[in-house]
Order: sequence, then structure tokens, then C-alpha cells
Amino acid sequence: MDISIVIPLFNEEESLSELYDWIDSVMDKHGFSYEILFVDDGSKDNSWTVIEKIAAANPNVHGISFRRNYGKAAALNVGFQHAEGEVVITMDADLQDSPDEIPELYRMITKEGYDLVSGWKKKRYDPISKTIPTKLFNFVTRLASGIRLHDFNCGLKAYRRQLVKSIEVYGEMHRYIPVLAKRAGFGHIGEKVVKHQERKHGKTKYGPGRFFKGFLDLLTISFMSRFGQRPMHFFGLFGTLLFLAGFLIAGYLAYGKFFLMEYRMTERPLFYFGLLAMILGTQLIIAGFLGELISRSAPDRNLYQLKKTTTNLRTPVNQ
Repeated sequence: MDISIVIPLFNEEESLSELYDWIDSVMDKHGFSYEILFVDDGSKDNSWTVIEKIAAANPNVHGISFRRNYGKAAALNVGFQHAEGEVVITMDADLQDSPDEIPELYRMITKEGYDLVSGWKKKRYDPISKTIPTKLFNFVTRLASGIRLHDFNCGLKAYRRQLVKSIEVYGEMHRYIPVLAKRAGFGHIGEKVVKHQERKHGKTKYGPGRFFKGFLDLLTISFMSRFGQRPMHFFGLFGTLLFLAGFLIAGYLAYGKFFLMEYRMTERPLFYFGLLAMILGTQLIIAGFLGELISRSAPDRNLYQLKKTTTNLRTPVNQ
């Protein structure tokens, strides 16, 4: 199969039939073998009824319905698990992403060798309450990840199949799939300017709360990327520095008390800062040890993404 199109949705009944017709005409025009995976994230309207009707008419269309609203990341993750196409395309269901972009995205993956191609909505039709936080979000993410994309949050993206099978998306992590891809070893990431359509039906699901949740998830990804398998390098470093600082303060105060006969040294605020630094340093070092124990016991601790092997490599046998 050439293409799997994964479409997460929530309360988009008015857009689904038009979106399906548009995608189907593009696939037919270019002769692609394809599937469409609609993932209904607990919609309260008639979205699922529309999906069932479309799927009954076309065996290339599949639907997955959640019992409740779990979020876009969860919908994408389940869609990725079921996708079978050589190239996986994600797009929003609100008709703001154009299916006409799919052939070029497919070509960039299959012909130019990209692992991931992200859409860039250079000209947007969103309200200023959405565009300003988006610009700030993209700036911070570029700075933290080192990935030079203009629009991390664009729903229109293309992926190599091996990539989506190698990552897990949860929380608000759908915003950071390029970061997850880079962490998994799929670092050939490109960008394509795509057309942004005005919303025709319904209302945006974006709210200010999602921006702050996304920022916290960025901190999580940044930490996991650098220290996920070696937490002692993070906690141990800061713990050791704090403990040494506290120890030096204690040594200075002890010298003043026993050699300079300054008996009021322990009543100075510096004494309590030194004591606090040693306690915090010890706690951070213990946290590092616990993190190492958890990391060493994780079932995927020795699971690595392989790019290629020679044809004569034998499958390892557990003895």
C-alpha cells in the first residue's frame, strides 16, 4: 500500500464527507493505493455515524472510535499502530489542510529520502489569539530541540512507515513528533509550505490551556532525550554540586568555630544554607540512583532502532 492517511477528529460531522470526497479524488487522480483511518476521539455529535456510512461504501476507509475524549496524541498513536502504508500522512478533519498537498509530500518521502516532512502554514487564517501563541511555541521548540521547523504544530505531515512504528505519542506529544523522531534516530526532517484553508464548519478546539500543557511536555521530551537512559548524569551532577557547596560552607564555619573561636558561626544564615545544600544534594543523588534502578529494569532498556543489517545476519537466540 502506498499511503495511509490518519485523521484524528472530534465533533467534525459537517466536514467528514467533503474531506473524504476530496481525498478520494486526489488518490484516484494519482493512482495511489491507499487507506483512510478516521480516529474518532469521543465525539458527541454524529461524526461516527458519518464514518460508518463512508466505510460501508469504500473498503479503503476504516474507522476507530474512542469511548471518551483522550486527546489528539492518543488518536494519532492508535492510528499509527493500524497504518499499513509505505508513507503515513496525518491531517486534521476540519478541511483546513488540503489533500492536494499529499502527492508532493509522498514524493519527498519516497524520492528525496526524508523520514518526516512537516507542513508549514506560512499564510494562516487563524485568529490572532491562536497565531501569537503558536509563534511563541514554535520559537521555544526550535530553541530547545535544535530542529529548524517553522510550524511544529501543523497537522499535515508525512512520515516514513518505520518512523511511526518506532515512536509512542501521548499527552500533548503530537506537537513534538519531529522531536520524538529525531530522538528515535530518524533525523532527516524536511518542511514544505502548504496551503491553509479557512475553517468552514464548527469551531477550533484550541485553547490557552493546551499551550501550557504543551510546554510541560516539551520539558519532558527534552529531559527524556538527554537523560532518559542515564538519569544519574542529570540528578547526580546537580546533587554533587549542591552537596560540595554545602560541605565547603560547613568546612568554613567549622574552621571559624574551632580555630578562630567565633562561637556564633552556627547562628549565621550561612549555616542553614550550607545544611540545606547538603540535604538537597543528597536527595538529588538518591533520586539519580533510583532513576538508574528504574531505567535498568525497564523492559525496553536494550531496545534500539536498527537502520539496516546485512542479509546473512542470523537472528539471535536466547540461551
